[in-house]
Amino acid sequence: GKTEPLKALPAMFDAKGLCVEQYFCTSKDGTKIPYFIMRREDMAFDGNNPTLVDAYGGFEISMLPGYAGGVGVAWLEKGGVKVIANIRGGGEYGPEWHKSALKANRYKCYEDMEAVAQDLIDRNITNSAKLACIGGSNGGLMVGNLITRPISSKLFTTAVCQVPLLDMKVYSKLLAGASWMAEYGNPDEPDEWKFLRRHSPYHLLHMTTSVYQRRRETRTDVKSKIRIGNAPKFFSRHRHAMIECIPVTHVKWSER
Repeated sequence: GKTEPLKALPAMFDAKGLCVEQYFCTSKDGTKIPYFIMRREDMAFDGNNPTLVDAYGGFEISMLPGYAGGVGVAWLEKGGVKVIANIRGGGEYGPEWHKSALKANRYKCYEDMEAVAQDLIDRNITNSAKLACIGGSNGGLMVGNLITRPISSKLFTTAVCQVPLLDMKVYSKLLAGASWMAEYGNPDEPDEWKFLRRHSPYHLLHMTTSVYQRRRETRTDVKSKIRIGNAPKFFSRHRHAMIECIPVTHVKWSER
């Protein structure tokens, strides 16, 4: 039989002329990585579109395109491109997709993001000067790694690092942190700290000072299960690591 709408909320933004597409790129180890693009149908493939890449890559959590008023009004209506990257560590392809980026293999999440960024540039959707990444919580850890890795720090000019984990030496002692050791590893075990240190943004800062000359980060500190000191500690060290830089923008929201 026929169906008819009963009630609907008013539109939050004008979605006419917008489209969603799925693409695949190849990560460093040959794995095909899917990602979605939300854009205007009349977007010019001239490599000059402001593009925001969102991802999570952890805890078997899947990310899909969705209807979001803030994104529509502030970004898509104004010609921006929003990308959802389905990197490993998530649940998009089931438990094995998640397990493939656990502990010592965590770096594969970040290689996947580098592959997505490069593919967006190769498809003439954007360029590094107009390419940004965003992530919160575990996604904030991802962003922290992207701005300290030599390749991704040159691909992304802007980073939005929200409620992040950034010091992987002490994360297990912060609130619910001990429950995440199956995902990341135990920093008190010497063999596990060896690989944890390689994706602990706080500990990578002093080795990657030269990549910060074009950085500008915005971050927010509000999440009950992640100690809010993680981000200020990181960005304090970030400032001291730089000689000449664009100032860091610190946005702190209160739950009160």
